[in-house]
Amino acid sequence: MTAQPVPLRIDIVSDVVCPWCAIGYHQLARAIEETGVETEIHWHPFELNPGMAPEGENLREHLAAKYGTTPEDSRKARARLTAMGVDLGFTFDYADDMRMYNTFRAHQLIDWAEDQGKAHQAKMALFAAFFTHRRDVSDIGVLAEVAAEIGLDPNAARAMLESGERAEQVRAREQFWTSRGIRGVPAMIFDRQHLVTGAQGEENYARILRQLSEGQAA
Repeated sequence: MTAQPVPLRIDIVSDVVCPWCAIGYHQLARAIEETGVETEIHWHPFELNPGMAPEGENLREHLAAKYGTTPEDSRKARARLTAMGVDLGFTFDYADDMRMYNTFRAHQLIDWAEDQGKAHQAKMALFAAFFTHRRDVSDIGVLAEVAAEIGLDPNAARAMLESGERAEQVRAREQFWTSRGIRGVPAMIFDRQHLVTGAQGEENYARILRQLSEGQAA
């Protein structure tokens, strides 16, 4: 009797307001589909802006202040991301009044959803909530709605977020990865030992998947 192949574990450290995290994941998903390698994805929290005020900031103003991004650079970057998203089947719907938000509560929702086997669905829903629908992913009401959209109890989600019962656990998970040198996202760890940072493209991910799956088979 032939032994079943062990799924290749992929840990992904990312933030729900990181456009390259959305791009990188969808490139990886294409590579997984192309190669047929069986994988097991685990999502981990990272905050791009842990000190972000509750009301958030205008996205263009935020990028200008944090990175020195000019309005023209911002326009070109958004156009590039939008085009890449189209190719990958993901919609970026940028607008000049779009805001950047604190994501600590969003990560708490994902952590809570993980206990119910829906961390991946929560992550995908939050990517879409922010980038496609420009929703405030720091708002408890919005997060409760996202929970409902993926089949979870919105009232239980709201109670969890209001209580802050997941805060300490999520903070510890964030610190676990930063203590291991993760400073930028997406950061993907293949088979618990091969770190790949940034959105590397479908071809590169496919090559990595094939190499690691062949190594496992050997």
